[in-house]
Amino acid sequence: MTEIVLENLGKKFGEFTALNGMNLTIANGEFVALLGPSGCGKSTTMNMIAGMLDPTEGEIRFSGKKMNGVPMGRRGVGFVFQNYAIFTHMTVRENLAYGLKAQGESASQTKRRVDDIAELLQLTDLLDRKAAGLSVNILQRLAIGRSAVVEPSIFLLDEPLSNVDAAFRSVMRSELKALQRQFKQTMVYVTHDQLEAMTMADRIAVMDHGKLLQVGTPLEVYNNPVDTFVARFIGAPGMNLLKGHVGSADGAASVDLGATGRTKVVDAKSKGDVIFGFRPEEVKPDPKGELHMAVTMVEHIGARTILHLMEGQHEAKAVLPAGSDVPNQGDIFHFNVPGTAVRLFDATTERAL
Repeated sequence: MTEIVLENLGKKFGEFTALNGMNLTIANGEFVALLGPSGCGKSTTMNMIAGMLDPTEGEIRFSGKKMNGVPMGRRGVGFVFQNYAIFTHMTVRENLAYGLKAQGESASQTKRRVDDIAELLQLTDLLDRKAAGLSVNILQRLAIGRSAVVEPSIFLLDEPLSNVDAAFRSVMRSELKALQRQFKQTMVYVTHDQLEAMTMADRIAVMDHGKLLQVGTPLEVYNNPVDTFVARFIGAPGMNLLKGHVGSADGAASVDLGATGRTKVVDAKSKGDVIFGFRPEEVKPDPKGELHMAVTMVEHIGARTILHLMEGQHEAKAVLPAGSDVPNQGDIFHFNVPGTAVRLFDATTERAL
C-alpha cells in the first residue's frame, strides 16, 4: 500500500491553467474519487500521479518519496483507461497474463493469479476466447483485470465505466470495491458520475475549473457542501437553492423567500441576503406548511416521485415516496423544510455560511 501526497500541485498548458494549487493526501489503502464535470482537472491530476504528465509546479510523493520526474514504469502504478486499450489479437488469458510475464513471474504463479482474477471478474468461461469481438462490457472488465492482476500498490481508473451499459455499471461498482478491499490497494477513481463516487469511494474530492473545492466522505460532502457548486453537483436531484433574506420574525431568525413564503432557520450566523439550500428529499408535505410553490411537472420514477416546483423566479424539486398523496400538475404544493436540513450560503460568494 502507498500513501499519495499532492502538494501545491499545478499544471499549465501554455496560458491555460488546468490545475491550480491542489493539496490532497490519499491514505494507504484508501479509495478516493476525483469528481467533477468535464474539464475540471481531474484527469490531468490522475495523469500526473501516473507519470504521464509532469507538473508545472508542486510535488507528488508516494509514501514520502518524491515522484516528480520518475517514469511511469517505475511508479508501481496500474492504470485503466476509458477506452480499455486491450490487445484484441490475444486471448483473454493472454491479456490477463501480459503484465505478469513482463515482470518475469513463473508460469505456475501466472496461471494461479490469472485464474483468480478471472474468477473474481467472471471471465473464467472466456479465458480462451480472442478479445476481438467481445462486448464493450467484457472488454472493460478485462482491462480492469489486466491492471489489477499485477497487484500494483496504486490503482488509477479514469472514467472506466463511462462506455458501458447501466446494468453492467451497477455490477462493476460492487466488483471494483471488492477488488480494492481484497488487494488493499490505494485507488484513485476519476468520474463525472456522482453516483459512482458516492457508492464506491471512502472519500470524494470535488473539483471544478482546475480547483479542489471539497474533500470528505460521501455523507460529509452530501450533507455539508462548502459552496453552491458542490450543493448542486452532489445529489440526484441536486440541492434546491433559493434566493432569500435572513431577518427576524416573532423573535426568531427566519428566511424571507418572497412569494414562496417565510420559514424559521436555526444557527443563522448572519443577516441579509442569502441563498437558502435544502435537499429535495428533505421536503415535508404539509397543507399548513410555511412554504408553497406551484407544481409544474410530476415525474414517477420507480419507488419515488419527483415534483418540479416554481414560484416567481424560484425553482425547486421535491422527492416523495411513490404511492404517497401526490399533487397534480398545476396544484399549489404546501410544505416545510426541517431547520436542521437547511443550508445557508452567502449570496455573493456562494460559500456556505
